[in-house]
Amino acid sequence: MDELAETNGKMESWKISALAVGGLLGALVGLSGAYLMIRRAEESGERISVNGGDVVRMGVLVFGLLRSVAELGSKK
Repeated sequence: MDELAETNGKMESWKISALAVGGLLGALVGLSGAYLMIRRAEESGERISVNGGDVVRMGVLVFGLLRSVAELGSKK
């Protein structure tokens, strides 16, 4: 029984590590994107304006990226 608990502990450990790394990478990518948008707006002298079409386009791109990442672990 102790071996099973130790094995489950190790499995939980890699899951936590994967979530932490993924969260950190996501935050860095998000901050980088926001920085680039701000810099572009400052260079053009305009305020940032995001319309519904931009949000939908970014959403589709993000879901496509997530689907590709999810398929990395599958063996076909």
